[in-house]
Amino acid sequence: MASSDAFKVSSLKDKVTLITGASSGIGAGAAVLFARLGARLALNGRDVNNLAKVARECEDCGACKPLLVPGDLTDETTVKKTVEQTVAHFGRLDVLVNSAGILAMGSIETTDLAQYDKVMNVNVRSVYHLTYLCVPHLIKTKGSIVNVSSVNGQRSFPGVLAYCMSKSAIDQFTRCVALELASKQVRVNSVCPGVIITEVHKRAGLDEEQYKQFLEKCKVTHALGRPGEVEEVAHAIAFLASDAATYITGVNLPVDGGRHAMCPR
Repeated sequence: MASSDAFKVSSLKDKVTLITGASSGIGAGAAVLFARLGARLALNGRDVNNLAKVARECEDCGACKPLLVPGDLTDETTVKKTVEQTVAHFGRLDVLVNSAGILAMGSIETTDLAQYDKVMNVNVRSVYHLTYLCVPHLIKTKGSIVNVSSVNGQRSFPGVLAYCMSKSAIDQFTRCVALELASKQVRVNSVCPGVIITEVHKRAGLDEEQYKQFLEKCKVTHALGRPGEVEEVAHAIAFLASDAATYITGVNLPVDGGRHAMCPR
């Protein structure tokens, strides 16, 4: 295949894509990139104002006006409504990007059941439920799913116990569902980011000084010597979702500057 053809097939033009967590961080970055690549977007997020801003950015890229389906995906009615509205509006679904997630600090000594349930409900249960409802539509289009996991699902870190457990669950979910849907030609993959510059760590409780020190430490915890940018993860998501990755399924792809390969010295 000529290189020019390869670039054409990697386009997401006109692919109906539902992106969760699209009001900030990696989800927002993915939404803008998919818009630039010509996708038709349904965007979910909890922050309605931010979601509207992201939608305007998408339109500024020349994309069709995104369908906004805001709401908390831990609410089962919201999940059902999100899928129903997306399919009713576009008539089909080609790509699901599960990007919604939260980070919470805490160890086995400090993470109570309420915090554990909150993390698992957002990061795992809602992903399971949304995917379950989207699968019949993705089978019709032989579509693809990209889950946003983390290096925390592949490597062990103290102080973020529930989060690490939730991302390990997403990695296994990705591999199992990939095998279950392979015969239907639906591909399922995940990206596993390292530290990416977003607001997620501040929302988890780090103040400005702590966050500054945290990013500084990335110079030694990541082989490339820096934290990552949202767009770098978005490009990996777009690749896995696109026709450039038609023979890739069941992959948990590190996008972490080499952090997964690091060992203490």
